[in-house]
Amino acid sequence: MGKQLIFDALTGKQTERAPWLPFVGCHGGALIGKSAEEYLRSGELIAQGVREAIRQYRPDGIPVMFDLQIEAEALGCGLQWAQENPPAVVSHVLETQPLSTLSLLDENSGRIPEMLKAIRLLRADQHDVALYGLVTGPFTLALHLKGTKIFTDMFDSPEEVQALLAFCMKVAKNMARMYIDAGCDVIASVDPMTSQISPRAFKNFVLPYATELFEDIRRRNAFSSFFVCGHAQKNLEVMCQSGPDNVCVDENIPLDFVKDVAQKHGVSFGGNLQLTVVLLMGSEDDVRRHTLETLDLGGDSGYILAPGCDLPYRVPPANLCAVAELVHDSYQRDVARKLLEKQEEVKARLDLRDYGQAAKVVVDVITLDSEACAPCQYMVEAVRDVADYFGDLILWREHKIKEKEAVEFMLGLMVKNVPTICIDGEIRFVSVIPPKEELIKAIQERINQRFAMRLRQAHGRLLVLGSGAEAEQVWANVNQAAKELGSTVELLRVMDEHEIAEYGVPNTPAVLSVRERMKSVARVPSVEVVKEWIKELRG
Repeated sequence: MGKQLIFDALTGKQTERAPWLPFVGCHGGALIGKSAEEYLRSGELIAQGVREAIRQYRPDGIPVMFDLQIEAEALGCGLQWAQENPPAVVSHVLETQPLSTLSLLDENSGRIPEMLKAIRLLRADQHDVALYGLVTGPFTLALHLKGTKIFTDMFDSPEEVQALLAFCMKVAKNMARMYIDAGCDVIASVDPMTSQISPRAFKNFVLPYATELFEDIRRRNAFSSFFVCGHAQKNLEVMCQSGPDNVCVDENIPLDFVKDVAQKHGVSFGGNLQLTVVLLMGSEDDVRRHTLETLDLGGDSGYILAPGCDLPYRVPPANLCAVAELVHDSYQRDVARKLLEKQEEVKARLDLRDYGQAAKVVVDVITLDSEACAPCQYMVEAVRDVADYFGDLILWREHKIKEKEAVEFMLGLMVKNVPTICIDGEIRFVSVIPPKEELIKAIQERINQRFAMRLRQAHGRLLVLGSGAEAEQVWANVNQAAKELGSTVELLRVMDEHEIAEYGVPNTPAVLSVRERMKSVARVPSVEVVKEWIKELRG
């Protein structure tokens, strides 16, 4: 019944329960004790990991793999591998050679033979589970091949970008054909970078190629789905217009909004269990509560329950088993509701209102994980690219919300979407990779503000320590210097031997300069904020 349940939902039919589609990517490696790199390089291991996921999580559908770098690698891009994440693209082939030198992929290109082997092994198992084959969407593949320059080229050289997207669409069609022939039931075009562009740009640079891809999949008698993560709410209408059987989104978009838009266009929909806060770091009760809420929102017609993106490597299997238990057993759903209805969920939020009082301007990039999420990777690269421009005037760092401290940090800054760039605690760029000039301008504006604040807030003192003739001369010189400069710096004379000893000065006369900066007023700063101040003092 599992496979048919997926098929019924994809065609918009009412189902007796929502089908369950866990996006098992490199998490399959964790289930069999293999690193992400070992796992994603081997068709045998992928099949083993998916089999274990099927055994534990009882899905109705499952992706054979979740790796959006397969095509880019086979076309010549360089990858950086990780132990617990899919690889990341670190070099872009079209930066060193023209598009005309690239050829379409076939069954022998790159790691494609291993992917096809995994599909065939799983299809031979004859599980009652719909197999999903995931292809990298044309726009995301184009960005992998060309790099972030594609965003400016969309305005400066639109014809070149269109030619590149046409090529990437052909690659996706070829990949879909190979996966269908090997045994996949559903082809999902995963195109997360489309969340970075406007609806107008989506219509010009994504819609024609996505439409042709989904038409080709339909001609091959397979189902299609359009996966987009990130802040893609603005583009959801156009996504549905491209003609997929299904759209699937992450937690950045309210599920009830997705439901309304998708049903208006006669498209089924899926999503959007929270990956990190709930599935990765939550308790089993947190998972049950959130699963019930999501099932209630999704309803029983044309809806597929799924996480917002591929599952983190270390997501606790018990949490996914808790989802499966509720999906498959209406009695367990009733029990869970009764047990949870009186529990109060408390979300701790850090008070970070004093954040940004350190000497340097702090640029925070809140991500899912730049090693595992393409939009996050390119957002981090955008910040890294401008860091050298400002030298030691700024401090930048990434906060991966796979880590609990980063989630608390995200909540403290009231960040709602990832990836997001904050400058001195102020949200500046949400789910959109800023052009280099725009990011430089935003940071420079904050540096200018901070300089003006320092002029207003800085307060210094000069202390002259000691007694006797030499100390008297030092005191006279200090007063004369302040007079000639017209300075309002406070001058203090310290002559008491015990007080001088407290300063740790071995000999007198001595002069100490002390600068005081107001760090907090009429509130209690959080521990995280004070840590920033201490780091500044340590230098």
